[in-house]
Amino acid sequence: MTDFSKDDLIDFLYDEVRMLDDGRFDEWMELWTEDGHYWMPLNYNQQDPLNETSLLYEDQFMLRLRIQRLIGARTFSQKPKSRCHHVIQRPHVDEIDNDAGRYKTVTRMHYIETRLDDQLLLALTATHDLVRRDDRLMIAGKKVEILNCDAAFGNIQLLP
Repeated sequence: MTDFSKDDLIDFLYDEVRMLDDGRFDEWMELWTEDGHYWMPLNYNQQDPLNETSLLYEDQFMLRLRIQRLIGARTFSQKPKSRCHHVIQRPHVDEIDNDAGRYKTVTRMHYIETRLDDQLLLALTATHDLVRRDDRLMIAGKKVEILNCDAAFGNIQLLP
């Protein structure tokens, strides 16, 4: 059984955003547990993704559909493809429980997404619920809170 250190968790998060920035979405999907959820709340300090409206609450099926759309050759709305860049602060590790194989991190970042002449800049906080599976870290849940979540947004194409 592998015990993960604070540095292991931080390196995992840096690797995750690099995969997203590089467009390595298939590799990114391999970081997720089968029952993992990606959540983007609609309201500041929202606690419930199921009984309140969210900007995004996707299980693995929906995440895979999103990825297929992004990498598909016949996705004309993605010609040219959207690109993104994450500028992250050093993540905070809020929980390390090697006995239970559970970990929690919080990362503040700026997210930039661009396509053609359009560029979107978001300030956000990502909370990761990580678990140990077969001696590797995996994402069981990711909550991305946009600082101005109550503003009107256009389409966010990629994954902050």
